[in-house]
Amino acid sequence: MATDAKRLKTEGSDPLQSFLQWCEGVGLKLNNKVYISKEGTVAEYGMLAKEDIDEGELLFTIPRMALLHQGTTKVLAVLEEGKASLENTSGWVPLLLALMYEYTSPQSHWRPYLSLWSDFTALDHPMFWSKDERDRLLKGTGIPEAVDTDLTNIQKEYKDIVLPFITLHPDLWDPERHTLDLYRSLVAFVMAYSFQEPLDEEDEDEKDPNPPMMVPIADMLNHVSNHNANLEYTPECLKMVSVRSIRKGEEVFNTYGQMANWQLLHMYGFAEPYQSNSNDTADIPMSNVYKAAVQVTRSEAEQRLLVEKWSLLCEMEMVGDKGVFIFGKSGSLTDTEMYTTLKILCMSVEEFEDFRENEGWEEADDDEEKMLQALSNEGLPSLLPLWRRLVHAAARFTLDSYGEDMLKDKVLLEDKDGYVKLSSRQRRALQVRYGQKTILHQLMELTKP
Repeated sequence: MATDAKRLKTEGSDPLQSFLQWCEGVGLKLNNKVYISKEGTVAEYGMLAKEDIDEGELLFTIPRMALLHQGTTKVLAVLEEGKASLENTSGWVPLLLALMYEYTSPQSHWRPYLSLWSDFTALDHPMFWSKDERDRLLKGTGIPEAVDTDLTNIQKEYKDIVLPFITLHPDLWDPERHTLDLYRSLVAFVMAYSFQEPLDEEDEDEKDPNPPMMVPIADMLNHVSNHNANLEYTPECLKMVSVRSIRKGEEVFNTYGQMANWQLLHMYGFAEPYQSNSNDTADIPMSNVYKAAVQVTRSEAEQRLLVEKWSLLCEMEMVGDKGVFIFGKSGSLTDTEMYTTLKILCMSVEEFEDFRENEGWEEADDDEEKMLQALSNEGLPSLLPLWRRLVHAAARFTLDSYGEDMLKDKVLLEDKDGYVKLSSRQRRALQVRYGQKTILHQLMELTKP
């Protein structure tokens, strides 16, 4: 392992060189087979292989004290003292307060690290797009609604929790400087670059998730679903390890998890080419399944029965007003909810009454394996006709909700000259839209009469 940052090849900027020198000073050790660069990577920064790397090689280690979080910041004592007033749903407020302080403090220990990001809007999350642009380019994808929720929550969190807290500590924060705009930008920074240490299996059901933290160097690795490196956590340090061989000149990719393209664009500001993202998904609003069921009712009695069935599904927590059924490239990813919903909606009056009287069916009747198989790409064509009809109609309603039709998007993607003329936002939105549409179109093909 090489500890001399000067031995790392860097593509030139002073902030990057200062950061690498800081890494050396805090004991962050990098393998001399890798280097950080702005050239030859899929995003602004990335890590490349200087030599061939074998599977299982240690690429770098990060000591725990080099991590930036609420437990290592200079304002740790103040955050601990005000802990009760900083509680919130996301659990991000303490880290965001630490970042607001460290980012604007000339004496911050993490200044060489944070100086790499002089403009957070360069992350280009949809929250930085205009509302008109989001609605126009991303209609139907679920992103505009997610961003609207984010922006509302950020404003409320700042107004109700952050502003009162920083006002009590004028020696550390200044509302004139530590504004809502800065807070919003730092939320995007945390969304895109933070890590969350997983809980031990025995603690998963008993403890709250660990709060996010900033992990220098690790956060410079870009993501693909077919990644070649993975971050490991130990009590003393964090380690990035290659999970397969990496050839000289190839980029080193971490994974952010099994993320669909809409999630990548929403949280990280980019999207993979739709064909290469094996984790891509499309959401069907549960309300569209209800709408499909309404279409097949033929009398007021059947409509009343449908209302009763849907009410029961709500009580069972299988459906909800804003809920979605998720489909991936191989079939349903919410098979229990989808299967149960279809089964109950398609029951006769007698079957439904019997189901209610018995308070459900025997668990053995519908085991997970049976539901998974029934709603896989292989099983969907064999569903009962009415089940297929409901899925088909719900997929069609969802496909109709996009701003652009599928054929137009397909032509855009296949026109190489036209595609390169699109802005980066237009290209990313197109990859998200068309990836979702292909899943929905496939679903319609598999369930057509």
